Amino acid sequence: MTATSAVFAVLVALWLGAMIPGPSFVLVARNAIGLSRRDGLATAFGMGLGGIFFGGVALAGLYTLLQTVEWLYIGLKVAGGAYLIYVAAKIWRGAGNPITVDATLAASCGSVRKSFWIGLSTQLSNPKTAIWYGSIFAALLPQHPPLWCYFVLPPLVFAIEFGWYTIVALCFSSKGPREVYLRAKKWIDRVAAAAIAALGLRLILNASKAGI
Repeated sequence: MTATSAVFAVLVALWLGAMIPGPSFVLVARNAIGLSRRDGLATAFGMGLGGIFFGGVALAGLYTLLQTVEWLYIGLKVAGGAYLIYVAAKIWRGAGNPITVDATLAASCGSVRKSFWIGLSTQLSNPKTAIWYGSIFAALLPQHPPLWCYFVLPPLVFAIEFGWYTIVALCFSSKGPREVYLRAKKWIDRVAAAAIAALGLRLILNASKAGI
């Protein structure tokens, strides 16, 4: 796989991860429904900046270490693959559960600025997000990515995170699209779970290879 193809695969995987209805998804939806479209977009912007942070850490810190400790690279692949399969199983089991919107908590957000900081802090304080980024980068990038990846990936990661959550904010602030999504949630979750499980299995099976 070329570096360009690997970057594209990373972005697709991160996009699938962003689509998973988790705390970030519910927070953006909650603010868009319970407060305003502007609050939803401000929350999405905070999520995007959090994505830049995790992408930068995954590139700068993780790969500096992995370049010198190959066994750690292999171990991270196995652990990351197992984690992705675990996440996929949880998503599949919860596919039929409705998304609940806590109006009381939404009301506490108060302002666009506060919505932004809540979005950013939620993204940065979620350890699963850090593990997710580390797993995806280790799975799909070569062990020694070219220099341009370090400059191109962070803004693209922001575009993926902010872009997806912007769509969420716009849709959930409109009655029609929101109802359509909620009706299709079960199958959307299951498709995402299958794709994530396949990625985790691939990661484990290719753990002994130096590159992807």
